[in-house]
Amino acid sequence: MSHPLPSVALTIAGSDSGGGAGIQADLKTFHAFNVFGTSVITALTAQNTMGVRSVHPIPLEMVRDQIDAVVEDLAPTGVKTGMLATAALVDTVARAISDHGLSSYVLDPVMVSSSGDRLLDEDAVETVRARLLPLARIVTPNLEEARILTGLEIEDEEGQRRAAHRLVEMGARAALVKGGHGAGAELTDLLWDGSREEVWRRPRVDTRHTHGTGCTLSAGIAAGLAQGTELTRSVERALAFVAGAIATAPGLGAGHGPINHHYVSPLR
Repeated sequence: MSHPLPSVALTIAGSDSGGGAGIQADLKTFHAFNVFGTSVITALTAQNTMGVRSVHPIPLEMVRDQIDAVVEDLAPTGVKTGMLATAALVDTVARAISDHGLSSYVLDPVMVSSSGDRLLDEDAVETVRARLLPLARIVTPNLEEARILTGLEIEDEEGQRRAAHRLVEMGARAALVKGGHGAGAELTDLLWDGSREEVWRRPRVDTRHTHGTGCTLSAGIAAGLAQGTELTRSVERALAFVAGAIATAPGLGAGHGPINHHYVSPLR
């Protein structure tokens, strides 16, 4: 008896040896959303919950070969990028996404780790703006990443709104400006798709176990798009999954611990 083929999603990101973020978090998230996960590794990192010890970018030719191999055979219908490390890697990935016409593309503009370590060279930021934003079905920056990409000060929800509009003006088809790095008892995430705004608010959880939240969120959105789920619904499901995964974090590590990728969201 034959079974229906699963949806396929692709993550293009760095490897986290601590297992909480990057490729490892993305593949766990794809599995949680019942999507077959494929991966392209852009960089190796030596890290744990305390910080990043070293970063080794993968050769450009190998990154492109990985993308071509996955896309030409497994045909992912949802794609996300995470840590890209260098301007040359950003350009290589952008060319591949464009060449293969990967339209359901989620751009997670990873710049700094939870522990404060730099994960994207400063000279690569303009390449992200120029090469990746125009390809993105949605871009998912935290507050600091949104400030860097747009040049805007973001102090409140209105600042998030201005940044989301600016990111769409810069070429992304939609922008989710996340409020997890903000202050106050309430957390706000704001989505603008060029014509409609959605806002999600929830109580902020006082915890150090937030490593991998951005990776997990963007992977959850990519999983939804891979399944053919409408964008706003994909965002809503991913946000609910991350909130539950934070609330039920396993408590591992002495620093910024990982969230719980075994969490079963009622919206999944």
